[in-house]
Amino acid sequence: MPDQQPDQQQLPQARPAVDRLPAYRPGKGAAQAEAEHGITNAIKLASNENPDPPLDEILAAVNAAAAGANRYADHRATALRERIGTWLGVDPAGVTIGAGSVGLLQQLFLTFVDAGDEVVYPWRSFEVYPVYTKLMGGVEVTTPLTAHHAFDLEALAAAITPNTRMVLLATPNNPTGTALRTSELRTLLGRISPTTVVVIDEAYREFLDPAFGDPVHELVPEFPNVVVTRTFSKAHGLAGIRVGYAVGHPDVIASIDKTLFPFAVNGLAQAAAIAAIDAIDLIQERVDRILAERARVIAALVDAGWSMPDAQANFVYLPLGDRTDAVYLELEKRGVVTRPFSNEGIRVTIGSEEQNTRFLATLAEVASPA
Repeated sequence: MPDQQPDQQQLPQARPAVDRLPAYRPGKGAAQAEAEHGITNAIKLASNENPDPPLDEILAAVNAAAAGANRYADHRATALRERIGTWLGVDPAGVTIGAGSVGLLQQLFLTFVDAGDEVVYPWRSFEVYPVYTKLMGGVEVTTPLTAHHAFDLEALAAAITPNTRMVLLATPNNPTGTALRTSELRTLLGRISPTTVVVIDEAYREFLDPAFGDPVHELVPEFPNVVVTRTFSKAHGLAGIRVGYAVGHPDVIASIDKTLFPFAVNGLAQAAAIAAIDAIDLIQERVDRILAERARVIAALVDAGWSMPDAQANFVYLPLGDRTDAVYLELEKRGVVTRPFSNEGIRVTIGSEEQNTRFLATLAEVASPA
């Protein structure tokens, strides 16, 4: 018989929830931009990565761990949990490890969200929130940001119902960079049922002004329904290794642990994270340089007449409205790759001094403040 091509109805069909999923869009790479536009020497300021390679101390730890790559790593990452507990001054039983904070977010959804449960979060925010909500068959409930691109906590509180299973708060927020103080969070938590999980997503914690407070020490002990997620991807320069952690009530953490697929956090990642904590003073020096560059970029943009939200992460956000796509494209054609949010704005990672200077000069070429 001649080969027959199956029609679509004969192929395995994904679950309806998967068919309806929005695709997560990672930041475009420099090589892809070069290929698309026939250019060279593009720079990537699209993914909020650390511009510096990992510390030598981290590379040495990874190389040493690689010698044992024929063996499975510790599924629970026990040594890393204990090291984080000592570092933060918390009970290791209240710490869990995942494949980056985004992996921990997926575990939180798997642990707590059933089909039909409401998931509340401000929008715009981290793009994985709607993906995970739809994947679980949850009901998205979003509240708009304020005119200053910050969270409207009054609107958020009003959106929470008895059917709300999870509330997600990225602070600093991605992509706007605005943040919440622990005093504001405490007030909000007082209006939320203790049976509703409140996730404080702190992927950009290390770039936040300390005056905003620390939810691990100020909120987790008081509110057992709070889980704080953090990552080693940004400040520690381990985005390509995938390791993060969450802190919460030990009983909540024990439930989340059940959804960690076997050996998700590999041995190299565990070793790298421990080495990063052990070299935290050197990491802080790098963070301080990024913060100094952020201040320089913001000052230059303000001097040029640009208006933007308060930047508390390792990026700045330019609310360009309907000019967004055009400005993004012109920047990219000139080799400066940023992250666009159509008809809203562009997010620009703080890179090296040279990269940031190039961004500022290129922006001046292609656009002026409204």
